Amino acid sequence: MILSTRGLTKSFDGLKAVWDVDFDLPQGEVRALIGPNGAGKTTLVSMICGRITPSAGSISFDGRDITTLPAHKRIGLGMAYTFQITSVFPRLDARENVALAARRGRKGDAAVEAALARVGLAGRADQEAGDLSYGHQRLLEIAMGLVQEPRLLILDEPTQGLAEAEIDGFKTLIRELAGDTTILLIEHNMSVVMELAEQVTVLNFGEVLAEGTPAEIHENAAVQAAYLGSG
Repeated sequence: MILSTRGLTKSFDGLKAVWDVDFDLPQGEVRALIGPNGAGKTTLVSMICGRITPSAGSISFDGRDITTLPAHKRIGLGMAYTFQITSVFPRLDARENVALAARRGRKGDAAVEAALARVGLAGRADQEAGDLSYGHQRLLEIAMGLVQEPRLLILDEPTQGLAEAEIDGFKTLIRELAGDTTILLIEHNMSVVMELAEQVTVLNFGEVLAEGTPAEIHENAAVQAAYLGSG
């Protein structure tokens, strides 16, 4: 397993956002993490990538305990994470944003251009990130993750704000990456989940409700009930 958690828990002022989660992600798999709003998805991946500290439990990456490791050290081990809210530097152009990420991953200029091209932004490399549309900012963030050539790429709502053609391009990109890069995808667009994921983990009220193939999850009565009225 490239990533495992055991008993992972996070409480905020007594509220259990994530509770006792055991999670295993095999190397090379595309895994979707889904659940209603407030289910704890972003809290879970924030603990995995080191942005917040667990209240209890452990996290291992490629067999190494990383529970207390700072986020930048996890990047150095081969983990990249794109945020649900864009975190680009608005006054830098697209190329400079990717170049900053490339330096974190110790990659050169050719890798920067290749990453921009892979997400369809080669023609916008000199445009200030703050002037890009929201959808293009999301794609820029993905390029910033890709340029590090991560072993694990965590994408938080990557298709939010993308046009249909851009979503199609995103699907193609994930299919190209699959196998070489392990991908954890937090996604509300169920057609994206059903087309791309090999396995799906469902969170509800901070706990794992179900795991299985997209078809198994689609037919799961408990999952259907959890989504009723959730939007």
